[in-house]
Amino acid sequence: MGQMPFPCMDFPEATEANKNGLVAIGGDLSAGRLLTAYSKGIFPWYEDPYPVLWWSPDPRMVLYPENIKVSDSLRRRIRNGSCEIRIDTVFEQVIRRCATVSDRSTEGSWITPAMTDAYINLHEKGYAHSFETWNNGVLAGGLYGVSLGKAFFGESMFFLQPDASKIALIYLCRLMQHLGFHFIDVQQETTHLKSMGAIAIPRKNFLEILKNALQFETIQRKWTTFGCQNKFLNNPTL
Repeated sequence: MGQMPFPCMDFPEATEANKNGLVAIGGDLSAGRLLTAYSKGIFPWYEDPYPVLWWSPDPRMVLYPENIKVSDSLRRRIRNGSCEIRIDTVFEQVIRRCATVSDRSTEGSWITPAMTDAYINLHEKGYAHSFETWNNGVLAGGLYGVSLGKAFFGESMFFLQPDASKIALIYLCRLMQHLGFHFIDVQQETTHLKSMGAIAIPRKNFLEILKNALQFETIQRKWTTFGCQNKFLNNPTL
């Protein structure tokens, strides 16, 4: 990963989390603290007006890019060519959409205004990225997350049209295969992600694959040039 251009912040080790996965309480959402947390297998998840809560669940849900599952009906929709994938063109719009219509919206406003600002800051610094599904020039769905080394940490996704978030996830997986990324961290189990190939692994295994992924340099810039190439969506060998 190279030397992090932000001051590292102290955290307990992820293995010190309680049985629910809670590692620490409090602190801020500065770039340095967020990057340190991700590099240690920890992520923030909380609701206003409570302090920031930092988590490292055991087991941990991950999606290996080569294991993405694409249904026949979804594959047919992709092949009709109506959707276009763009990356990092409307990051702020994606995260704000996730805050209001994400799959986890029923669990409360966990993407707080402070979280939104913090990830926009990470995006401006080249660490956070949005994958956007567009249909006839209209944003139909997408996802965002953080990239460090050869690891991608998925944060949230949304859809305004059927399957739009799934198509963004498929493209993310295909691109991660192409770039040699080791895994996508999806944090906690959901039926939706499990159906698309995500699996639960012990936290100790997650920390090991994370350590290996962080031996590589981070692609620290906007990823706009990685935008839609149909081969990534349509070729299952990528």
